[in-house]
Amino acid sequence: MARRAKVERETKETKIKASINLDGKGDYKINTSIPFIDHMLSLMSKHGHFDLSVEAKGDIDVDYHHLIEDIGIVLGSAIKDALGKKQGIRRYGESLTPMDECLAQVAIDLSGRPYLVYNVKLPRGGRQIKDIDSSLFEDFFRSISNTAGMNLHINLSYGRDLHHIFEAIFKGFGRALQSAVKIHPKAKGVPSTKGML
Repeated sequence: MARRAKVERETKETKIKASINLDGKGDYKINTSIPFIDHMLSLMSKHGHFDLSVEAKGDIDVDYHHLIEDIGIVLGSAIKDALGKKQGIRRYGESLTPMDECLAQVAIDLSGRPYLVYNVKLPRGGRQIKDIDSSLFEDFFRSISNTAGMNLHINLSYGRDLHHIFEAIFKGFGRALQSAVKIHPKAKGVPSTKGML
């Protein structure tokens, strides 16, 4: 049974459609109207080996905050829906991802209990990448964590270039998610002594 989901969300501030196939090949079609976000989501899909489609519009003339946060909400919902009852999944995933001078660690537990630890200390002058406030990436991952029911830890060991830092993080998130959603060949039922996640 294919683990796929489509989610649509429309508010007075944003309109977003997303689909995900957790058992895909890393194919992507991304159009968020923010080129850097398009690039990051494409990397996440490619390195996570899941198919991803995102079409998003919002009030970016006001600020990027609404659109970036809401994309996280929709992606988290799609991940949760695609996982269904989480039968047989590994549940945990982690990655250690270098990108030139950067090193990022991402760890995921698909526990059903949302929690974000975001230890990303940016270099001096790292407030913005192009015209995007760097703090919005923490909001993005918090939205994914909350709506997917995901315990998510993101740690930047070191890095100098902002583009490389976020590239390592998004690639790492894709790789960690791919590991967590993978079906364990010896698993029976849900990976929890509680009997549910």
